[in-house]
Amino acid sequence: MNSIENTFQEFIDAIQTAGDANAFERIAARLAQKLGFQRFAYLRLADEAPMLISSYPKSWTSRYFHLGYQQLDPVVLRAKVERDLFSWGGVACAPAGSRAQRQFFDEATTFGIRSGITVPIRGGFGRMAAFTLATDDRKTDLDRLVGEFSDIIHQAGLYFHVYVAARLDAAFVTRQLIGNELTQRERQCLAWTAQGKTVADIAVLVAIAPRTAVFHLENARRKLGAASIAQCVAIALRRGLLS
Repeated sequence: MNSIENTFQEFIDAIQTAGDANAFERIAARLAQKLGFQRFAYLRLADEAPMLISSYPKSWTSRYFHLGYQQLDPVVLRAKVERDLFSWGGVACAPAGSRAQRQFFDEATTFGIRSGITVPIRGGFGRMAAFTLATDDRKTDLDRLVGEFSDIIHQAGLYFHVYVAARLDAAFVTRQLIGNELTQRERQCLAWTAQGKTVADIAVLVAIAPRTAVFHLENARRKLGAASIAQCVAIALRRGLLS
């Protein structure tokens, strides 16, 4: 096994142990450096807020989203329509596009992002992601790197995308479920409501004030994202929370 294969195998081994965004960032940054790049970025765009994991300067990424550059960035726009890995920037490739896009590239360069290689990752329902290795080194021969490492970079991008989705999205759902967990009193109030009891009835049955019963029912409604108490009861029953 040669050094490049070792590098890729180390990446695969490490990414299977990553449990948070910081770990994913360290692993991808190490891969980027071993392949001759200085930085990496993983950007995922969907209906919700964009997800970014990167070793780019925080000052740049904050400015990037504050100014909505994801809607202007030629690399992102290209990744939305391309299927294959592609290179961009560099001395031999003058930035194309509109004046605003050329200014964007000039600004990115001041933050140490001059050229790179990007793996487009297509998702369903208009979702997309892009895994990028970038450099500020004027002497970097992107054509050579694409020729030597295209398969590894492409596979690394796909592995990164899959494991981020599996680990971080699952962790987010788990946090939501924990945050939405009903208390015993909330379940009691909903259970009595499901049996047709009024707030006054529940207050007597649970030995609390009517306004306290309303408080617990409203909390349950909010946690389950229901528009009404009736819908809240239906959701709780469907999820088996009242059994």
